[in-house]
Amino acid sequence: MAYDPDNVFARIVRGEIPCHKVYEDADTIAFMDIMPQAEGHTLVVPKRAGEDIHSTPPESLAAAARTVQKVARAVQKAFAPPGIMVAQLNGPAAGQSVFHLHFHVIPRHAGKDLGIHAARQADHAVLAAHAERIRQAL
Repeated sequence: MAYDPDNVFARIVRGEIPCHKVYEDADTIAFMDIMPQAEGHTLVVPKRAGEDIHSTPPESLAAAARTVQKVARAVQKAFAPPGIMVAQLNGPAAGQSVFHLHFHVIPRHAGKDLGIHAARQADHAVLAAHAERIRQAL
C-alpha cells in the first residue's frame, strides 16, 4: 500500500485537523485518541511520513520512541495507573486503521478491560481535560 499523505494523522501533523495536543517537538506530536480504549489513551505520531514500522525511517522511529517514553511517564503521573501499555500496530490484520506510524500509550488497571479499538468517539470536553492533566505532568 502506498503512503497516503492525506491520512488523518498527516493532516493533524500539518495542522489541518484539530487535536487535543499534549506534546510536540520538531519530530513528533502527541495527542489524545478521540476513540480511547481507556482514560488517558494518548497517541504519539512521528511527523515524518511513514505508513508503518517497515517504511518509517529509523531516525523518525527513534524520535517517536523518545516521545513515547516522555508521554508514558506523564500519563503515569497524571492518571496513576498500575500499568501502561504501549501498542504499535502494523497492517490491517494487526488492527492498524490509520496508515501513518503511531504508538498508543494506554493506562491499564488490573481487572478493567480495554474499550474496543476505534469503537466510539469520546466527549471532547473530557479529552481536553485529560490532555491538560498530561500536559501538567510533562
